[in-house]
Amino acid sequence: MAQRIIRPALEQDIPAIMEILAAAKAIMRASGNRNQWINGYPSEEVIRSDIAHSFGYVMADEGCPVAYFTFIPSPEPTYSYIEGGEWINDTLPYHVIHRIGSYPDAHGVFRDIIDWCLQRERNLRIDTHRQNLIMQHCIEKSGFRYCGIIYLQSGDERLAYQLLQTS
Repeated sequence: MAQRIIRPALEQDIPAIMEILAAAKAIMRASGNRNQWINGYPSEEVIRSDIAHSFGYVMADEGCPVAYFTFIPSPEPTYSYIEGGEWINDTLPYHVIHRIGSYPDAHGVFRDIIDWCLQRERNLRIDTHRQNLIMQHCIEKSGFRYCGIIYLQSGDERLAYQLLQTS
């Protein structure tokens, strides 16, 4: 198996990251998710901001980037209100995982990302589009619990999940 590492994203990774995100969008569209990551999102400007704030990470196999994600410390403003449920714990600090994208032939990426994140933070939150059935499956398979609906700044809803490891 290839040597897989996760490292902070760098400015020089941006072209590779944009290719990864384009591949992820193609996977979404092919699976029927036509309304997430639209209108140029996530843009190169968003990725540059992720990198500038030290939130962006690249997963590389044998040195070649195959996935991208952000790992952002709380608070996440759009998580302050949750509809139709509640967070498992709403008092502890947490980290949010956003913008996960990978090439279709890079298998096990989600699990590797979650394992890496759990080594750094035991309280994780994540959200996804209602049409993103692939991501919902990965999230639930990894032990996250559905908590309710959150709303982005745009007003779009997302299904919200939390994973809190206590031991």
